[in-house]
Amino acid sequence: LIKKTISNVGGLSAYELERLENIRKNQAFLSSINLLQVDRLVCCCLVYISALKNLKIREDDVVKVVKDRVFSAAFHPCSSSLLLAAGDKWGKVGLWNMGAEWGDDGVLLFEPHSRPVGSMAFSRCHPNQLLSASYDGSLRCMDVEKAVFDDVYDINDGLKTFAFMSHDCSTLLVGTWFGEVAIVDRRTPGNSHESLHSLNTKAVRCVDVHPLQMQYFVAAESRTVSIYDSRYLKKTQSKAVSHLNGHALSITSAYFSPCTGNRVLTSCLDNHIRVFTSSVTTGRWLSKLSAVWDPKQEDCFVVGSMKRPRRVEVFHESGQLLHSFLDENLGTVLSVTAFHPTRNALLGGNSSGRMHVFHSWSEGQ
Repeated sequence: LIKKTISNVGGLSAYELERLENIRKNQAFLSSINLLQVDRLVCCCLVYISALKNLKIREDDVVKVVKDRVFSAAFHPCSSSLLLAAGDKWGKVGLWNMGAEWGDDGVLLFEPHSRPVGSMAFSRCHPNQLLSASYDGSLRCMDVEKAVFDDVYDINDGLKTFAFMSHDCSTLLVGTWFGEVAIVDRRTPGNSHESLHSLNTKAVRCVDVHPLQMQYFVAAESRTVSIYDSRYLKKTQSKAVSHLNGHALSITSAYFSPCTGNRVLTSCLDNHIRVFTSSVTTGRWLSKLSAVWDPKQEDCFVVGSMKRPRRVEVFHESGQLLHSFLDENLGTVLSVTAFHPTRNALLGGNSSGRMHVFHSWSEGQ
């Protein structure tokens, strides 16, 4: 998935070199499916780092958005203002419109679920729609303008993750704690799936769909990251078209790079974010740290940190640390992080339900 030579990533340990070789072996698979070749976007590191340094956080940029530990969060794609959502341990979803006078400190709180909100995302085609999936087995769609939730998909228990499978966001890929994925068409009446497939794993912790060829998706399974072709899924024992092996412990997330999909970023409890070493073990009362891509970049990602003083770190995919966000207003571990899809802004959520936002004051609010 990452096409480079060992000389490009000097300083890696023997373990990391082995992982890089495993990734390189999967290049044959990617070639065999004729993935659209897109010239590698050139990340001008100096310009990007300068933009990161311009992100600041004030005391007013830290607000309690939900009542308990943040499990998921997302920015609304609107570029004219900063609106974000967060989901917590007990099924609550909070909306924070920075600088707005609605609610309490610009926050509106809802309770569409009863257990952790493991995944959420705004629809790219209908930004007024916020989708959220919960361990209680419900996947719901909120009309942000009307503050109304509709059922999209319901099972008895165990929804963990979802991703959009179509450019119009009408079709969803939903992963469960029971090692299954469901394909859900929101245009079909009712709240059931079109099809349900076993992936021959105990749990599916994260799914992500390829940005260009959306029939392919990556799944973070128990100790393996696998790539599947949704056209060839079976009811039981579905076979992957490729595996990214070598993870020693449970995998928390896996994501295709946002522009070309030529890379997969994985986070694992073995204290490795492939392809470089980082501490991701958080302890009992924090959400697992997961690295996520900057959607505006092909090769840079952000992750929280256990280091003191507390910080959030941005890396190039080669493993080079580009910037560390440190501030007197950042005093806790931000387990959930995400960049804004269009603006120069970064969010982070902690174990007490507080959201932190670093943003560029030159862009206003």
